Amino acid sequence: MSGVRRRTRTKRLTAPLAAAALVAGGLGAWALTGGAAQAAAPSVQVQDDFNGDGKADLVVGAPNATISGQAKAGYVAVTYGSSSGLSASRKKLVSRSTSGVPGAATAGERFGSTFAKGDLDNDGFGDLVIAGGKAGSVILWGSASGLTGGTNIAGYGAAPQIGDFDGDGKADLALFSAQPLSGDDPVGAPATLWKGPVSRVGKPAAVLNVVDKSQWWGYEADDATCVSNGGCEDGPASITGPVVSGQVGDVNGDGKDDIVQWAYAGDGQWGNRLLLGGGAGFTETLSIGDGGSTPAGTGVGDVNGDKFDDIVVGADSISQKVRIAYGSASGPSPSNVKTFDQDLPGFPGAQESGDLTGGAVSVADVTGDGFADIALGIPGEDFSGLTNAGSVALVRGSASGVTGAGTTVITQNTAGVPGVAETGDKFGVTTALLDVNGNGRRDLAAASTAENSNDGAVWLLRGSSTGLTATSAFAFSGSTLSAPATDALFGFSLR
Repeated sequence: MSGVRRRTRTKRLTAPLAAAALVAGGLGAWALTGGAAQAAAPSVQVQDDFNGDGKADLVVGAPNATISGQAKAGYVAVTYGSSSGLSASRKKLVSRSTSGVPGAATAGERFGSTFAKGDLDNDGFGDLVIAGGKAGSVILWGSASGLTGGTNIAGYGAAPQIGDFDGDGKADLALFSAQPLSGDDPVGAPATLWKGPVSRVGKPAAVLNVVDKSQWWGYEADDATCVSNGGCEDGPASITGPVVSGQVGDVNGDGKDDIVQWAYAGDGQWGNRLLLGGGAGFTETLSIGDGGSTPAGTGVGDVNGDKFDDIVVGADSISQKVRIAYGSASGPSPSNVKTFDQDLPGFPGAQESGDLTGGAVSVADVTGDGFADIALGIPGEDFSGLTNAGSVALVRGSASGVTGAGTTVITQNTAGVPGVAETGDKFGVTTALLDVNGNGRRDLAAASTAENSNDGAVWLLRGSSTGLTATSAFAFSGSTLSAPATDALFGFSLR
């Protein structure tokens, strides 16, 4: 059993993590309590299952939490799935102050801003790589009892990604470094690609080029002659622009995973790029739209069931439209990018300026019909006289792609959802799709980092054959888990 997300293309639908910006707001009183479809994709894959019980486990980042007296040191909360879903009792809290985790809590480190899941050591249990800023990253290893230990990765502390990038059936680890996110020109960001399996002492089977030596366009290096250890004669390989997030999928069906990632482009602007996997490293190709002054949400999955993953990019301050680049044997094409917003027929509500439809994006099969559905966070949604209260929508996939038919929208005021909507909540600022109870339907985790004056909280909405439902909805925060809560931005990242 490997940590690879895909071998049989009809059985691979991703549940990616969307990028999010800092938000603010407050908390009120709330209770924490199509056509001929393909065979449904297996709902729980090894990368989402740390303890091998057939239920997906949810990881929540709280990067602004104070740990051991250190402001914004950060932590992650792992809530283990079960047949009854999530609960506050099945958890693991991880910070630099946790026993067995290398390093020490450091002010401003924002441990847990990003992370990645995958079976790095090929033992059948998902592992977790947590980014830790300038101090590097940490690998926690899956086991029958859940996540254990901690292995340090020095120097690479931003937006790790796990997938079978060279197509050998084993999970590989792409590592990126934390760099300043400002200035007129993007600085070089050192990066490396570890070939799997990775041992528990942090040694990869080999180190591959971050990018194919024959395709060095778009990258910087200290010397033009690059060597097979992933670096160059005078220094390490360096990607153009710091990276803050990424999603993994196979957009050309070649059996090698690819990465779509957001990187700082300079002049206060963000852009996305596609890195195509290959035996010799990545090849950089097209962008399907800029992110404006902040990165938009991004998801990857097979929306139209053609066995090629599609790239979904949410609305941003420039486009105000959700964009879908459909995959093909030659990869996605700029000429085949479809756009939509809340004015799509069948989409409840109406598009308004500032809604940020798709400020968060997750793509996976919620209904079990074999087509990936698109969960959209709409953190700028206004309703009932409330500004930026936020909502989430599920747009159904089909053989025709996105049609709008069957789209559902849920807010904190939807019957059955714990709590109450308030101005500035920005509900839906991050999202993740994963099957926490193992019933074959992906469930939606959605966060508001603005709850309770930036403490943050996460809601779990159950998936069904007809889409999302508020039945048995569950909400929790850092306080619920007896974790540091004050201004923690709990839910800043989800996977």
